[in-house]
Amino acid sequence: MFKSFKLYFKQNIDLETLTKGLIDFSYKRREQVSGEGDFSLRGGIVDIFPLSFELPIRIELDNEKIISIKTFNPESGQPLWQHSIVIILPYKSSSTRTSVFSEEFPLKNFVDLDVGDFVVHNQHGIGKFLGMQKVQVGGASKDHLVIEYDRNEKLFVPVDSMHLVQKYIAFHTRRPKLYRLGNKEWQRVKERTRKGIAKLAWELLGLQAMRLAGEGFKFSADTDWQADFEKTFPYQETPDQIKATSEVKRDMESAKPMDRLLCGDVGYGKTEVAMRAAFKAVMDNKQVAYLVPTTILAEQHYKNFIMRLKNFPLKVEMLSRFRTTAEQNEIIKGLRFGSVDIVIGTHRLLSADVSFKNLGLVVVDEEQRFGVKAKEQLKKIKTSIDVLVLTATPIPRTLYMSLMGVKDFSAINTPPQNRLPIKTVVVEYDVDLIVQAIKRELDRHGQVFFLHNRILDLDKVRDKVAKSLGNNARIAIAHGRMPAKQLERVMSDFVNGNIDVLVSTMIIESGIDIPNANTIIVNNAHSFGLADLHQLRGRVGRFNRSAYAYFMVGHNRYAVLDAVARKRLHAIEEYSDLGSGFNIAMEDLEIRGAGNLLGQEQHGFIVAVGFDLYCRLLKEAIVNFKKAGVFNEAHN
Repeated sequence: MFKSFKLYFKQNIDLETLTKGLIDFSYKRREQVSGEGDFSLRGGIVDIFPLSFELPIRIELDNEKIISIKTFNPESGQPLWQHSIVIILPYKSSSTRTSVFSEEFPLKNFVDLDVGDFVVHNQHGIGKFLGMQKVQVGGASKDHLVIEYDRNEKLFVPVDSMHLVQKYIAFHTRRPKLYRLGNKEWQRVKERTRKGIAKLAWELLGLQAMRLAGEGFKFSADTDWQADFEKTFPYQETPDQIKATSEVKRDMESAKPMDRLLCGDVGYGKTEVAMRAAFKAVMDNKQVAYLVPTTILAEQHYKNFIMRLKNFPLKVEMLSRFRTTAEQNEIIKGLRFGSVDIVIGTHRLLSADVSFKNLGLVVVDEEQRFGVKAKEQLKKIKTSIDVLVLTATPIPRTLYMSLMGVKDFSAINTPPQNRLPIKTVVVEYDVDLIVQAIKRELDRHGQVFFLHNRILDLDKVRDKVAKSLGNNARIAIAHGRMPAKQLERVMSDFVNGNIDVLVSTMIIESGIDIPNANTIIVNNAHSFGLADLHQLRGRVGRFNRSAYAYFMVGHNRYAVLDAVARKRLHAIEEYSDLGSGFNIAMEDLEIRGAGNLLGQEQHGFIVAVGFDLYCRLLKEAIVNFKKAGVFNEAHN
């Protein structure tokens, strides 16, 4: 992490030093390069396929001097364009890893297992995962997990019993106690934990019963117009989108108020599910409030709704600071008298002067981005109005309540067709690397986000980037304190391709969908939360071309970063595969700790048996109470 080396025209470098550097960076020597992480040597020619490059480069040396650096086509060998300098980043392999394998509740395959991780075997307790090993069983060689216990005792678990093993997550940094094989202590600890969890199970059941006891509106079955509206979706629905839509509609058609969490990674199509729910609500003469965290996202959703509803006699409005005071007053009047069917807006929607004639559905995009006051308002709404919460990285409590079954939960795990993983790099701040990343994106006629989250010196950063690029790019800035009309104009220009590089604050964090912008550079990445970093990465990679995310740490800053910041940066780089939002949420939960989430007593139980087994035991207690009729008693 954070290291790189540079190769530049007319540089003196011997082949042995270059080869050693590549091997140290985990590059593999091949006969010829075919993918990232490969390099080859032929006389005075070195071919390298660097991390975050779409095509390999060819270095030509004369004795020890580099006389040319060119990108080339690996199939034909044809040179494409020349470079004066390239930055080589470490290539990281994930070959040691075994992956809101465990097919049981609650974590499924959301958590990856690395060699050296602590694990929990349901019957034997906490041990250390040493990797996979083939073992002769009945004359055949079969794969087994190898788990080390106290006093170097080893347990070999066949792959068909992998469901008994979970990663040990306890949300604290202390090394857990390893158990002895064949010792009854683990069974005693598990039984003590099982009894202690019963109290929480009772409380959760009561909470669920109160929610289900509320009376909501029972929406009608889909109309013919519903089918017509859904046909206007310009893409092919994924199986998970179809399933989530069905679950949401089933909730809406129930007499109980919906309180559903829809979890799906950035760009996986949660908005489409919400739009279909909104249309369904309006078909029953109900109004819809669509709550989003930023003015820019409100504007984008508003335009999408307008485009999709152009053939239907419905009125959509947007309530945010992009509207003048007079316009806002007119919209609020329309909501009160029922002439506005769907309103998209920021926390302004929760203001005291906003009321609805017949509100039927509230959609909340990224609940964790709202403050305490807004969340309190939402709690009041949930007692009688259907609520759908969308998130890519659920906040710990929401994730936990969903895993427990207290909140209804839908997941979109299927990536859209042709979606590619975002190539993620954590590295020290480097002007040459920034220039290389931006130029490469502009060479393929793409656009770039450069995020710097300090309004005070945003102009200086913009000027610095412009100077580094030699004034060959169209650059603009965007931040939340700009006059509304100016911000609206800048974003419109960026969406329409009239700006190459947008230097901005966190205002672009949530939901901005610009398919042509496929490189993002985040300055001072160590100062952001893990969920924020994941959201920022999700601004790119929303099209069928390779996307790049560079998370930059101040020069020579890594040595002085605290342990939590290091963990966050490691996690964002580690979990860069498609659908990694669940991993990010779990890692975030582990980094932040669970003491405030559940109270110290329950935290002690999590430490004793690990989060996964804790959740299983809690679910077991809930099921047992329901079987015993306690749930019906609580309901009544």
